[in-house]
Order: sequence, then C-alpha cells, then structure tokens
Amino acid sequence: SLDDLAEYFQTHHIKPLALNALVFFNNRDEKGHNEIIAEFKGMMETCKTLGVKYVVAVPLVTEQKIVKEEIKKSSVEVLTELSDIAEPYGVKIALEFVGHPQCTVNTFEQAYDIVNTVNRDNVGLVLDSFHFHAMGSNIESLKQADGKKIFIYHIDDTEDFPIGFLTDEDRVWPGQGAIDLDAHLSVLKEIGFSDVVSVELFRPEYYKLSAEEAIQTAKKTTVDVVSKYFNM
Repeated sequence: SLDDLAEYFQTHHIKPLALNALVFFNNRDEKGHNEIIAEFKGMMETCKTLGVKYVVAVPLVTEQKIVKEEIKKSSVEVLTELSDIAEPYGVKIALEFVGHPQCTVNTFEQAYDIVNTVNRDNVGLVLDSFHFHAMGSNIESLKQADGKKIFIYHIDDTEDFPIGFLTDEDRVWPGQGAIDLDAHLSVLKEIGFSDVVSVELFRPEYYKLSAEEAIQTAKKTTVDVVSKYFNM
C-alpha cells in the first residue's frame, strides 16, 4: 500500500525523487485538460504521503501539426495552473522536453522559453542529455541559462544516429556513446546547477541483465562521467 511504501522510505536510505510523469499535459481538449488536473491533484496527495519533491511534466506527443505559439500558450497556462495547485504541497514541477519530432516541446530552447515565461519558483526543467542531443539543442543556449531553473538532470548516452531518428532504445551507458557529456556537465557546473543527476536508460538488452548488474553498471558509468565535474 501507499502507507507501506511511505514507511519503507522513512526507514531506509533510499528516497523517492520524482513522480515521472504527468504525461501530455498541454494542448488538450476540455475533457483531457480536466483529466490532467485531476491526475495532478492525486499526485499531490501521493507526494505528500511519500515525501516526493518533484513531478515531471511531459509535453504532448502528437502527429497533429500545432503552431509553436499555441504550444507555448497552452504550456504556460497549464503549468501556471499546476504551479498554483503544487505550491501548498511544496512540490516543484519539472518540464521535460522530449527530443522527438512529434513532441510539441522538443528542444531545450523551446522548453526554457516556456519556463521563463511561467516565471514561478516551483516550475523548472528536466535536462535529459539524450533529448538535448536528439533534436540538436544548442550548448550555447544552455550556457545562457539559469542553473537554478534546471531541477533534474537525466544522464544517458546514445548511438550515433542523425537528428530526428533517435529513439529511447538507442540509449547506452553514460560515456559509451556519441553525446558530448563532458560539454553538458561542464556547462551545468558553470551555470550553477547543483541538484540531482539521475541515470535513465531504456535499452532492451539492458533489461536482460540482473537487477544487481544493471544497478552497478549504471552507477559506475554515471560516476565515472559525473565525478570529473561534481563531488559525488
């Protein structure tokens, strides 16, 4: 039960970080929007029970063409509404852009502009190296960002496929692919990011490993890359 889980976290070293995720929160019809709000309110009660600090919000993925102005308008309105709901719970909302052509928010620049426009202390970003790389987000844009607006860093790596063709199954252990993680980490250090690094992989062959082997390999490869820039 939820109470059993809460007791586990209270009596063990491991702690929950985020509910991942509130999916397809923007550009919904009225029914879809009401469902998102109801789901988020339920998440707030779960966060309260478990001591969860963040909810990750994932933008709509669709084949429908929506102009960027409408995407931004909807995203800002919904995130502002969610911010009001989350504030009494002390929960922060982390917008995660997804590096896929059919995601309505698919670059760092687009996501950062939305978060800046919302301009709330409890609304920021998830920076995922895979998503940053997958749609060609610009490292110079990251250099200009406020590190305090990045709440969570998802670290991963990928095989070297062209922009627009990468899928989650192409992810590999940190430091074993084509992403310039050194550039990402050095810039994050420069702009004052000092929060959580979370390894996130979806490679089918890794699912065949034992849990212990997967955990140990993920930790080692992550620490090897991150420890060059941050104390672990």
